[in-house]
Amino acid sequence: QVQLRESGPGLVKPSQTLSLTCTVSGASITTHYYYWNWIRLSPGKGMEWVGTIASVGNTYYSPLFKNRTSISRDTSKNQFTLQLESVTPEDTALYYCTRRTQGPEYDYWGLGTQVTVSS
Repeated sequence: QVQLRESGPGLVKPSQTLSLTCTVSGASITTHYYYWNWIRLSPGKGMEWVGTIASVGNTYYSPLFKNRTSISRDTSKNQFTLQLESVTPEDTALYYCTRRTQGPEYDYWGLGTQVTVSS
């Protein structure tokens, strides 16, 4: 059974860098044709795609976050990590990591982790 689990701080101060890690079990993040994603859900904005790291390591970012977002991975731990720089209260959201195969839908989701940006 594929499982994804987000981890990271629940509270981040404005202007700091948010770092979240997704630990994957039951599947390898290097298996071809899998795409590993970060998305977030916030009141008023709905669901937003933040970025993706493909099984071969290529990264893709939403234009909304491109200039301050990076996604990396640790294949030895089967984890991938989101870093979002210069956060503001607008970045307060429930952050999910997900998996997508070659279709448009996410087939596995983590439970989500709430991140609040506040001083």
